[in-house]
Amino acid sequence: MKKYLSHVQPAGRQGFTLVELLIVIALLGALAIGLLATVDPFEQLKKGRDTSVSNMVAEFLNANLRYYSTKGQFTWGTGTTFTARGADTMGSDITSLVNAGELKNRFMDIAGTGNLAKMLVTSTAVDHLAVCYDPESKTFNANANTVYGSGGLATSGCISESSGGLESCFYCVQ
Repeated sequence: MKKYLSHVQPAGRQGFTLVELLIVIALLGALAIGLLATVDPFEQLKKGRDTSVSNMVAEFLNANLRYYSTKGQFTWGTGTTFTARGADTMGSDITSLVNAGELKNRFMDIAGTGNLAKMLVTSTAVDHLAVCYDPESKTFNANANTVYGSGGLATSGCISESSGGLESCFYCVQ
């Protein structure tokens, strides 16, 4: 009789069974998966990159508008259609804005060549300027400013439209 009683826990010492522990682990795992699905770290990274690029785009637009109000023209002139993408084609224009004091001296370094390569600048009239980029994140693709084609003109069929289009359009500031 003593042999069978040795496996019984003494009074006052209680623990969890293996089944109870497995249930708790499974519940914690389900909660962790639900949290990851809600937070989506990759989407957060894309949103952060889009925020950085949208700030750079807005800063570049404002610098050009200030330059225009001071000089009466853009760095590339006026009255001509102008389209450029990134620092490799806009280096002299960025330098002109820096020299005029409209952009910080280290604008190209701070913005980074990767972000500058995403920037699309179009000017189709004397005083019209659009600075755009193609957003990566779902949040910026659904933004009301993401309804433009590559020329800075409003287009239809964009994801951001209420009709729920399928086309990824450009986020532009004008």
